[in-house]
Amino acid sequence: MNNAYLLVAMTIALTVYGQVVLKWQMGVLAPQGLPNRPADLLAVLLTPWVISAFFAAFLASLCWMGALSRLPLSKAYPFMALSFPSVAVLAVLLFHEELNTPKILGTSLIVLGAVILSRAPA
Repeated sequence: MNNAYLLVAMTIALTVYGQVVLKWQMGVLAPQGLPNRPADLLAVLLTPWVISAFFAAFLASLCWMGALSRLPLSKAYPFMALSFPSVAVLAVLLFHEELNTPKILGTSLIVLGAVILSRAPA
């Protein structure tokens, strides 16, 4: 596999990880929404899992910069759409979110669009 595409895959994986961890932790730490008091908000921000999600976002950015230094943006960016179905599937499996017909159709269109765009000449 080309290094550039490995970097794109790492960007997607790290992005998905961060989103899933933040959803999980917000359900555990702040089920009614973000705290209003600065001390409570800081406590949420400083939990190890939330920090790991932020760190994953930072690493995803570094991987993305590496990928963009090797690929045209018009070739690399469509792959980022793969984070949508990845998060949707994990949301169903981990958080028991509903997977209904509109979500399936919309996600399928996103994947189809990513496939078409990735095959287009740069």
